[in-house]
Amino acid sequence: MSARKGPPARGRRPAGGGSSEREAPDAGPAAPLTARSLARGVLERVEVGGAYANRALSAALDRAPAMSAEDRGLATELVYGVLRRRGRIDRALAALATSGVDRLDPRALGALRVGAYQILFLDRVPAYAAVNDAVDACKQVAGRGVAGFANALLRRLARQGEPPVPDAAADPSGYLAAGLPAWLSALLLAEMPAADAVAFADSIAETPPVTLRANAGRTTREALATTLTAERAGAVVAPSEIAPDALDARRLDAPAATQAWRDGLFAIADAGAQVVVELCGAAAGERILDACAGNGGKTAHLLALSGDRARVDAVDVAAEKLNAARATLQRLGLAGATLVAADLTKPLPDPTPRYDRILLDAPCSGLGVLRRHPEAMARRAPADLEALAAQQLRMLSVVAPALRPGGLLVYAVCTFERRECEDVVAAFLRAHPDFAIEPAAAAGGRVPWARLGDATGAIRTWPQRDGADGFFAVRLRRASA
Repeated sequence: MSARKGPPARGRRPAGGGSSEREAPDAGPAAPLTARSLARGVLERVEVGGAYANRALSAALDRAPAMSAEDRGLATELVYGVLRRRGRIDRALAALATSGVDRLDPRALGALRVGAYQILFLDRVPAYAAVNDAVDACKQVAGRGVAGFANALLRRLARQGEPPVPDAAADPSGYLAAGLPAWLSALLLAEMPAADAVAFADSIAETPPVTLRANAGRTTREALATTLTAERAGAVVAPSEIAPDALDARRLDAPAATQAWRDGLFAIADAGAQVVVELCGAAAGERILDACAGNGGKTAHLLALSGDRARVDAVDVAAEKLNAARATLQRLGLAGATLVAADLTKPLPDPTPRYDRILLDAPCSGLGVLRRHPEAMARRAPADLEALAAQQLRMLSVVAPALRPGGLLVYAVCTFERRECEDVVAAFLRAHPDFAIEPAAAAGGRVPWARLGDATGAIRTWPQRDGADGFFAVRLRRASA
């Protein structure tokens, strides 16, 4: 995993030759905002500032209301394309830049990556247009010397292409290493068969659909599909194979700007996340804890399953997320939730057994959602996984005493790696002998549990198999005595 780059030391010469780093960038009138410049700005906030790509991109697009739909689409493609293909892009640049690119100003390196992505992976963009734009951007932020270096490097890339990528079948390790951080490649091969590891890696590079959940209190999945395609003629929607209320949507730009959204007919939630809530279930009259409720998507789904007749305590440590949850519930017309700010790594103020069900979708490495959050590949490290597993076990132990005898605790994480999945569950069961794994089929409903179940009794969803993010979840039933 490459480290974040800082600005080069003062007085050093830029990689590839050229003038000193002390040379001032070209001054002049501010360039007009374009899809490429917007994408570069978002990538800078992600790569240097640590922002989340989806939030930074959404904010940038909101500040550019006059940008055409075509340019908004190109900006989105460039941001996510560079993040998903960063390994391949950096490998190709390093092969052609004999003196390396590590010492470049981060903004110049970002411009190179945007240019290289277009050359290598966007056939509809002429190479000369990608080169000229990147050169102009480098000149603005780092001076003529770096611009000359960028011009030579990208023109050479356009002529030669990227170095050959090892064959996935013959050399899966080499194939994975060409596009992923070394630690992630090794982890995939350690956790699953090579063919599955390759398929999972390929899914990261693909653009996933926007997945919707029909709000059962106001519409059906079939009626929602009809409503959306009537409102947005170019949209393509298809039912999920695993989540009964889910629709996978493509070419549905700005779904939150539709009348169907304003009418509270749907929420946005990956099919894997929806399956997790279905595994937990909800019934009228029950009291339920949605631990780590986040923006309220799971809370809303639990209430929908109960006909808004359950009582759900939605708990999260982040007050801003609970504010978003409040807005979500109001838009969807759901009133059965109480929002509580609390840190579930610390003992509950009231540990009295009072909940019929608890859903803990715990903070995790997020390795199952890399196709939606590819920036995490450059931010995670193997050392993170042990700390996360310890936190997950601690949170399970905090919420478990609040479950009534005979109640159900569902543990879920959006990752696939064993330490956060099976190992956490095994450690919890050793410390809590009054809990046992319950088969997923006990949840009933319309989810194909046999397809999703694994040998441990848990369920897993996979992007390459199910068209869903990678989730692990398990039902833990407390003894009734």
